[in-house]
Amino acid sequence: MPLESLTSVALGIGLAAATGFRLFLPLLLAGLAARTGFIPLSDGFSWLASTPALLMLGTAAVFETLAYYIPGIDHLLDLVAGPLALAAGVIASASVMTDLDPALMWPIAIIAGGGIAGVTKGSSALVRAKTGLATAGLGNPVVSTFETFSAFMLSVIAIALPIVAVITVIALLVWLTKKFGKLAFSLRRKP
Repeated sequence: MPLESLTSVALGIGLAAATGFRLFLPLLLAGLAARTGFIPLSDGFSWLASTPALLMLGTAAVFETLAYYIPGIDHLLDLVAGPLALAAGVIASASVMTDLDPALMWPIAIIAGGGIAGVTKGSSALVRAKTGLATAGLGNPVVSTFETFSAFMLSVIAIALPIVAVITVIALLVWLTKKFGKLAFSLRRKP
């Protein structure tokens, strides 16, 4: 696989991981980057850089971000956003996987893009639930701020340095595996 194709896959995986934190912000940033000519879009995804799509994504990103600061709504959004994160991850990754045969692009977008978006979303929802229980919901705005910041930074890193984004995603997965592996082990040991 040529280096350009690997870079576009890395970009797609980074953007997909970011959609697990916020659905619309990574798509908005990808659309803006494409609109300014910083990244190319795959065939059939030019709509992502269109003015109507950017306005819609911008509005949705603002409302989504603000809604996560409302107690109770944040947990409801986690339930609704779970399946939507998978779709957003597939769209985000497929939209930037240029120069790939569709027979290769779609399986990678569905498995890697949708998969990493689901893992990111599930992990952040678990952290929010745990924080909500431990702080009676008072710590959830901190989690929301971290998620928005993470979605923004991971998207920017993916766009500017796609290989670094994949390394960041792998490090996140290793950390999550260790963190939740210890939690699962401790729960099994309790009588």
